[in-house]
Amino acid sequence: MTSDAHSSPQGEPSAEDHGTASTDALAGRLGGLARQLEATDDPSTMLDELVAAAVAIIPGVEHASLSMVQRRREVRSDYPSSELPARVDAIQNEVGEGPCLDAIYEEQTVRVPDMLHEPRWPRFAKRAHDAGAGSMLSFQLYVQDDNLGSLNLYNTRANGFDDESEQVGLLFASHAAVAYADSKKISSMGRALASRDLIGQAKGMLMERYHLDADRAFGVLTRVSQATHRPLREIAEELATTGRLTALEPDRGGGE
Repeated sequence: MTSDAHSSPQGEPSAEDHGTASTDALAGRLGGLARQLEATDDPSTMLDELVAAAVAIIPGVEHASLSMVQRRREVRSDYPSSELPARVDAIQNEVGEGPCLDAIYEEQTVRVPDMLHEPRWPRFAKRAHDAGAGSMLSFQLYVQDDNLGSLNLYNTRANGFDDESEQVGLLFASHAAVAYADSKKISSMGRALASRDLIGQAKGMLMERYHLDADRAFGVLTRVSQATHRPLREIAEELATTGRLTALEPDRGGGE
């Protein structure tokens, strides 16, 4: 009688059962994270929760951060869980090389088993090790055509990450990319709404002060913006916050 490759002693779960249970548990945690992030309206809170979840969910992670790239090569550390990620990103900025930059520009996943003996970035690796990074994992955060940055995971020991860390990290990074993109949209919408409110306040002040209708008041703001080469939002903010608009003061006698 032949035995099944996945059989186990009676009453004991097989390795396959353990794997299925582990996968189901991970799916449940990632699903819970997605619901939690979806219910969060504040972008800063959303990303703080995302980084905290990376530390809690991905095996081997002691510290985490999100990195964004500015001006093509400058890495900005966003929402680090501790000082370690911020220090390491600062080193990458200074030397112009490192796993976060490679993850963002060249590869989907960058794994650093032992920072002290890492040959790929000689100017970066020793200083990162001295700053406390023993091993690292970086995942590109990518949504459609937007290369957003990277999710960076740290362990203070060498070989702190294994294949499971990388597999779970890849799944997590796909959720993180969507959440990060959503947070950017929320921030942009918030700025747009704030600009609209400021312009509305400024229009109202001009309408009351100079007895203008809404179109003419908006025309005053746009002409001042064009004449002074300043953004319309900035013109509106000056009037709304100070009650004055310097560009109009010489003409106050005649009005609009």
